[in-house]
Amino acid sequence: MGHNGAGKSLLLRLCHGLIAPTGGEIVWNGGSAEVKRRQTMVFQRPVMLRRTAAENVDYALRMRGMPRRKRRELVAEALKQTRLYRHYNRQARSLSFGEQQRLALARAWALKPDVLFLDEPTASLDPAVTQSIEELINLIHTAGTKIVMSTHDLGQARRLADEILFLHRGHLISHAPAADILIDPVQKEVRAFIEGDLYW
Repeated sequence: MGHNGAGKSLLLRLCHGLIAPTGGEIVWNGGSAEVKRRQTMVFQRPVMLRRTAAENVDYALRMRGMPRRKRRELVAEALKQTRLYRHYNRQARSLSFGEQQRLALARAWALKPDVLFLDEPTASLDPAVTQSIEELINLIHTAGTKIVMSTHDLGQARRLADEILFLHRGHLISHAPAADILIDPVQKEVRAFIEGDLYW
């Protein structure tokens, strides 16, 4: 969590290996090459290929070397779990923004990642669509995937977070169970954020 510009998206991109740190290093359980295959990321604005919904999911699986028969099963499963199966053969870019975000989650979930990075996945979505995305996030979490998600939405943090890392001006200033930060924050920067004050 943190104000816009605090470094939330940048941190996720660094962790996912999309950009290299200008100093220091990022270490994942002592591994590097294999780690990238065990994580995936969904962006604030989903990236859709010029293909059908099913082909978008299939492409990600094919890039991981999944056999065709197994891909068919996983594509169908992912689209059913995300309530998009009726759009199986529909062009992904013709879907609504909320449906595209669900499709991006379906594509990520089909890969069965250990870690899923989500960069403000419900930004600019109405409450009904936000609820459907949050239900999916909970399903993915329950299935065993670790969710690392950025948000500046306090309500969403209360609904979803187990623990919170709070960023301010590119620095991690607090890391604690969600209840501790949301109910009784220690740092003045976190307290100002929770109370809705502009502190920069």
